[in-house]
Amino acid sequence: MRRLIVLGLVLTVLAGCAGGAPRAGEEQGLVDRATLTVQEMLGQGNDRLNAASLLRRARAVLVCPRIFRAGFFFGAEGGGCVLVARDAAGSWSSPAFYSLGTGSFGLQAGIQDLEIMMMIMNDKALNAIMDSQFKFGADASIAVATLGGSVEGATTAAVGADIVAFARARGLYAGLTLEGSLLSYRSAWNRAYYGQEIGPRQIVIGMQVHNPGADPLRAVLMRFGSPGGGAAPMAAPSGVTPMQAAPSGTVERTQLPPMR
Repeated sequence: MRRLIVLGLVLTVLAGCAGGAPRAGEEQGLVDRATLTVQEMLGQGNDRLNAASLLRRARAVLVCPRIFRAGFFFGAEGGGCVLVARDAAGSWSSPAFYSLGTGSFGLQAGIQDLEIMMMIMNDKALNAIMDSQFKFGADASIAVATLGGSVEGATTAAVGADIVAFARARGLYAGLTLEGSLLSYRSAWNRAYYGQEIGPRQIVIGMQVHNPGADPLRAVLMRFGSPGGGAAPMAAPSGVTPMQAAPSGTVERTQLPPMR
């Protein structure tokens, strides 16, 4: 019976990662939670792995404010993410929406929530992420380091990595890794958020659209990712199409221990 219950949870998680049309305000809620994740992981003395120093050098960042993992022999993980990039002048784009999910079979048990920030360190990694689907570990040319624990370990693992992932977790789970996880572009979410068909390259590289609801996220990335950057909401990048801000969702503030 326990296996059937957990298998039901697994199938629910996988179904939630399919990337269907969002409910009203759901996209803005994800952006708001992503903003809070950046604040909590990099502020209030929580940045023990010095992630902000990598953010200042990163080409882009993928923020996944709640990745849910569950498993009892069958396992699954899933959740929504937002991708933002910056231009040569240091201005951050509005977000493109993605889902992160995987299913697996093996010796595993537990339930866990994760907050994840992935620093995209170069154009090669950003181009790979912006494909319609990207599977972690499948492209040998993209080096991924998943960090948690000591500063010394983080410094060693991050050297030369194309993508550096910082994660915090609560709950218990065995064998945490991004290996095999599939990142998929959510076209329906982007269409709902910007009111038009728009691709990830147009959003995060071309910066052709802008939603004011993403300004707090862009501002907090400027605050932690740029020396001397302010925390005030940022204006729209020049040349983009402004959209009406979506209603804010409710954000849960929870302190999580670092993942090991």
